[in-house]
Amino acid sequence: MNFPLLTVTAAVPAAGAILTAAVPAARRTAAKWLALLFSLATLALAVLVAVRFEPGGDRYQLTESRAWIADFGVRYELGVDGIGVVLIGLTALLIPFVIAAGWHDADPLETQSKRWRPTQGFFALILLVEAMVIISFEATDVFLFYIFFEAMLIPMYFLIGGFGDRAHSGTDENAAAQRSYAAVKFLLYNLVGGLIMLAAVIGLYVVAGNFSLQEIAAARAAGTLDMATNTERLLFLGFFFAFAVKAPLWPLHTWLPNAMGESTAPVAVLITAVVDKVGTFAMLRFCLGLFPDASKWATPVILVLALISIVYGALVAVGQRDIKRLVAYASISHFGFIILGIFAMTSQGQSGATLYMVNHGLSTAALMLVAGFLISRRGSRLIADYGGVQKVAPVLAGTFLIGGLATLSLPGLAPFVSEFLVLVGTFARYPVVGIIATTGIVLAALYTLVLYQRTMTGPVKEEVRTMPDLRVREVLVVAPLIALLIGLGVYPKVLTDIVNPAVEHTMSDVKQTDPKPEVVVDAKNGEAAK
Repeated sequence: MNFPLLTVTAAVPAAGAILTAAVPAARRTAAKWLALLFSLATLALAVLVAVRFEPGGDRYQLTESRAWIADFGVRYELGVDGIGVVLIGLTALLIPFVIAAGWHDADPLETQSKRWRPTQGFFALILLVEAMVIISFEATDVFLFYIFFEAMLIPMYFLIGGFGDRAHSGTDENAAAQRSYAAVKFLLYNLVGGLIMLAAVIGLYVVAGNFSLQEIAAARAAGTLDMATNTERLLFLGFFFAFAVKAPLWPLHTWLPNAMGESTAPVAVLITAVVDKVGTFAMLRFCLGLFPDASKWATPVILVLALISIVYGALVAVGQRDIKRLVAYASISHFGFIILGIFAMTSQGQSGATLYMVNHGLSTAALMLVAGFLISRRGSRLIADYGGVQKVAPVLAGTFLIGGLATLSLPGLAPFVSEFLVLVGTFARYPVVGIIATTGIVLAALYTLVLYQRTMTGPVKEEVRTMPDLRVREVLVVAPLIALLIGLGVYPKVLTDIVNPAVEHTMSDVKQTDPKPEVVVDAKNGEAAK
């Protein structure tokens, strides 16, 4: 029997969560180091998964399959393609930085009981989310995926509602009410999406007789799966709705600014850089893989929604007064680009969308974590409360600038490559859509540079005059992220070599090929030019 590497990769952070939660209340520092140790062990396993994965090999590799609920055709089936590999790597990479950045975010306040253990619970919940996200990227059984797709809502609810941002402009009671509202809104939106998906999952079983992604795909290829057109479309809508909530896609996005605004900066990173990626990943794996004809049928409407997300998210970000809510609306715009690339139905678009998931995770993590360090020093999320920070904390300001430039996809940084591929892939099939989407680039430059100008430049405000620069721990958190943004911006081939074969399989699922460039005949010279 082969070593169950995928199971172990998901089980290690789950075990770490249990052990971290069990650490005695008086040993908070030990709980932090234990959580960090397990996150690093998970990262090592994710690297091993990437090393053992063969880009030119079978579509799903390192597979595991065991009987689970045999009477209902449910199996414990795992497998990874190139898209899953890079997203598992992103998740495992970011969690140690999330833990290190939130090192003191859950330390108990003086008013809390000595028996209360918020620190242990905070880090245990982060590891639990990591475990559920990883197994979601690995699951090739639809029912197994659904369980963890929904289960991750529980630890996220407590991270948002129970460990909110302490830099709140109102009273403690008002802050608690805002956190509770954000957590409940997050939960309700995603639960509604999940319940609709559950109905679609049951419908899929009725039609296909099992939940195995690979068996359903094989039956469709062999022509033995009888799925009526209207049935396929209804099932597609059930799946897509849940994924669009998680992504989030306009108009199902409104939970995200509240959740990110009221969370600590590390939890905000966990939401948008890790958890939300499950939604866009699932669009590629399940929507296009299970319902190819319905995916093409719905493409025009989805492209319009993606365009609205791009422009709307960027426009609202320009007018934000709250730093964290600005980053949240910017993320809505970026997720619009990801979904645009997926449903452009071109290899460039889908490769770009996958790279965008990775690069958005890195750039948002860098920007949001530095913003969190900034907010913790001043005790305010309002942009107007800052000014002249670069004169008193140049390293903080410099890293904030690089994170911002990555967010606006500056050439030379990783997000530029992915955004360029998405736009090229979209323009090849839908030129008008591609042209409209480029407005998001202009607006991104506006909200990013205005944010930097208002917080970091100008006269030094009295409240920030004594602000300390980044500490060693904080530099160790941000520096690797910046190095990756630069490295992947210069040499993205390390990811595209893994992703492109998986994209080819997805394009084959939907029976699409890339549009050929038009050939124009030069009447004067009689030559053909592309």
